[in-house]
Amino acid sequence: MATVTYSKASRVYPGQERPAVNELDLEIGDGEFLVLVGPSGCGKSTSLRMLAGLEDVDAGSIYIDQRDVTHLPPKARDIAMVFQNYALYPHMTVYENMAFALKLRKTSKSEIDRRVKEAAGLLQLEEYLSRKPKALSGGQRQRVAMGRAIVREPQVFLMDEPLSNLDAKLRVQTRTQIASLQAKLGVTTVYVTHDQVEAMTMGHRVAVLLDGVLQQVDTPRALYDTPSNVFVAGFMGSPAMNIKTVPLNERGAEFAELNIPLTREQVEAARAQGGDGKVTVGFRPEDCELVSPTEGGMPVVVELVEDLGSDANVYGHAALGGNSERFVVRTDRRNMPNMGDTVFVKPVAGRSHVFHASTGSRI
Repeated sequence: MATVTYSKASRVYPGQERPAVNELDLEIGDGEFLVLVGPSGCGKSTSLRMLAGLEDVDAGSIYIDQRDVTHLPPKARDIAMVFQNYALYPHMTVYENMAFALKLRKTSKSEIDRRVKEAAGLLQLEEYLSRKPKALSGGQRQRVAMGRAIVREPQVFLMDEPLSNLDAKLRVQTRTQIASLQAKLGVTTVYVTHDQVEAMTMGHRVAVLLDGVLQQVDTPRALYDTPSNVFVAGFMGSPAMNIKTVPLNERGAEFAELNIPLTREQVEAARAQGGDGKVTVGFRPEDCELVSPTEGGMPVVVELVEDLGSDANVYGHAALGGNSERFVVRTDRRNMPNMGDTVFVKPVAGRSHVFHASTGSRI
């Protein structure tokens, strides 16, 4: 096991002015499961490949257990990587695929057999050891790729979107297996995904990237409850947070007929640094309630209702500053409105998130 440290690590692809990864500073603890998440092109896979030695580091350094590995070849880094496409050898059996890296190291046959069978037991692959990859399902191939990484007993596991080729049900099942397996093995793991639900449910901590820049790194709960800026607030959570930039008054933020109260400090911070008399306010779908017209809610015309069984997501639009703005509210399915209805939405007091209208930073 080992710690991993990115120290102002940057990667600039030839012919590009903007870095794919820009001065990444990140410390990953011994035995930690850290998830790198963000939209396509944000630099998360590049960051992982820099750690693996598959991409150059143009500036800064990367350390594994205080050892500078910035310019070492992949085989000298004591890492094992699980790829999106599994990268199994089609002509080899499951046993041979899992044993291959150990054979290259000239590990003894008895030790290879012990490690492969131990990993197969952990991953419930014992009955498939003599099969070839073409005879396996996607989920089984993914477990073989995991097994091949486990038998190497590396200091660090690297996983690049390993579940993206699986169907939705199998993805949920497999991410549970990966999280419990990592907890059992205790190996430092860096996991890349674009799926924020995956990130929230698997990682000890989650690092959110945008355009190669680290936006925030924290526990899933802290990211969800106290996002540091507008991007993190909108990216984490499904359905996404309702985020709108609205006029600012002495009492708070003006949402049509609804006024969301802000503290004096928030109003002052919103006016600083070119706030231009506006403020950005966000509230999550579950932090709203449907109220009667007399209770001062914001009128929203319902466009779609998603019945989720236990509750429902209500999508609609409201007139805000002369524009039609989309909103989503989560409600008890027993109170589901119909399409075309007008409902009155009121955020729960104290649950709103406030950001500077110009900088996007939390205030």
